[in-house]
Amino acid sequence: MINEQDFNKDFGKGTIAEVLGIEITSVEEGIVKGKMPVDSRTHQPYGMLHGGASVVLAETLGSIGSHFLVENKGKAAVGLEVNANHLKSIRSGWVFGEARIVKKGGRVHVWSIELKDKEGELICTSRLTVMIVTL
Repeated sequence: MINEQDFNKDFGKGTIAEVLGIEITSVEEGIVKGKMPVDSRTHQPYGMLHGGASVVLAETLGSIGSHFLVENKGKAAVGLEVNANHLKSIRSGWVFGEARIVKKGGRVHVWSIELKDKEGELICTSRLTVMIVTL
């Protein structure tokens, strides 16, 4: 397991994850956890968490999980498809995400991601399909 202190902070440097303030809090085989602030960077015009920001968090968590599953094999993980159901709004604070692998194939990984508020209420549920490519 890789905890927040050990995770390479430069991994997402210069990416959308950095712009949105996404933080990875733990990485272990098949499970990745992280959080994202709900503020002006992630709001839509009505002052609520933007659905697109939720999708960025979900895809980031799953993609990082796949990256760590294949990086030592000379392969890379790229998003193939992502969907999301936005179930509850949130206006401030943090949204917490957990990605769990559903299928770990040689060419395709499928992740189930749940985003919750600080009370543990489900904000968004997402599914990510990742294609594994040779570098």
